[in-house]
Amino acid sequence: MGKYDKIEIQHICLNICSGGTPKSTVTEYYGGNIPWLNTKEINFCRIYETERTITDEGLNNSSAKWVPANTVIVAMYGATAGKTAIAKIPLTTNQACCNLNIDSAIADYRFVYYALYNNYAYLASLANGGAQQNLNAQQIKEFEIPFPPLKEQKRIADILSSLDDKIELNRRINGNLEQQAQTLFNHYFIERPDLLGKYKISNLTGIANYLNGLAMQKFRPQIEENGIPVLKIKELGQGYTDASSDICSENIADGYKVHNGDVIFSWSGTLMVKIWCGGLCGLNQHLFKVSSEIYPKWFYYFWTKHHLNKFIRIAQDKAVTMGHIKRNDLEASEILIPQMDILAKLDAIISPLFSQIIEMKCENRNLAAIRDILLPQLMSGKLKINDLNR
Repeated sequence: MGKYDKIEIQHICLNICSGGTPKSTVTEYYGGNIPWLNTKEINFCRIYETERTITDEGLNNSSAKWVPANTVIVAMYGATAGKTAIAKIPLTTNQACCNLNIDSAIADYRFVYYALYNNYAYLASLANGGAQQNLNAQQIKEFEIPFPPLKEQKRIADILSSLDDKIELNRRINGNLEQQAQTLFNHYFIERPDLLGKYKISNLTGIANYLNGLAMQKFRPQIEENGIPVLKIKELGQGYTDASSDICSENIADGYKVHNGDVIFSWSGTLMVKIWCGGLCGLNQHLFKVSSEIYPKWFYYFWTKHHLNKFIRIAQDKAVTMGHIKRNDLEASEILIPQMDILAKLDAIISPLFSQIIEMKCENRNLAAIRDILLPQLMSGKLKINDLNR
């Protein structure tokens, strides 16, 4: 199969711009109705909303500017340099975003996004600087991507987008399912514990085992051993391991192996509680694997999550480089345990919701794996659309 011709990004754009940041000390500049994107939100995704908003005054007194929906956004600075996203709404961005307004007469914005996604490792390698590795707009303008005919671009983008559409739908469904489960938990255990009847007061370590991970650099794979990825804070946050993830021996004790559906609590650095569905991996230090032989998963997941904001405040108060909590903070975190018959009735309602959440999270990882297998083959021209229909 022949390879596609290549073209520089600047030749397929109507406009390329960056944004700006309103002065952070002026409160009147923030909290308006204008979406304002920070590069930390760029992670190979579609942007429908932003974490922060700015006001008209903030927009007019900064370099922030509107970019239209379907703009392809490339992060230029720091840890996210080279990552991309698609703005699905009109929004503004900070100065670390390179915003590509694609000329639809010659290029499909979805295809451009996938082409940059496919070349992420190379694009990120071009970043340079001192303590923070950055890209600049000129590097992105001159970056070359494959350039098949527009009709072929659309067909390739249709296939890849269909997989991401299903992933996105599953995420929305999962968000609704977790909200339902969270609402039930809050109603009975936080807002109306009187509905539980008799209950006893305990703490987090009274309902679950919090197993701290290992210093996995001490457990490297042996010769001729494939090993398994290491689950660190980075992987927990993004929900999957990748080519940059460390590898550890697959012969570590079973307790330190993480499987789909396990509850993981990052207790140091960036504190978070997640249900892991990124496949088999090894539990690194600074992470707890939370489990119980007595209580259901949702029970210790929501109780841990309930205390998360308190744990974050404790960690922030630590006068150290990496804030953290200690095991006695778990022991000081109060929880309610109802009688087992009441817990069983609630479990009959909430556990099926959790099972669906885990099932769809795993399906999403499989869909993403299929997409990532097809992506380089389609972009290189080695695999043609007609080949998929045979």
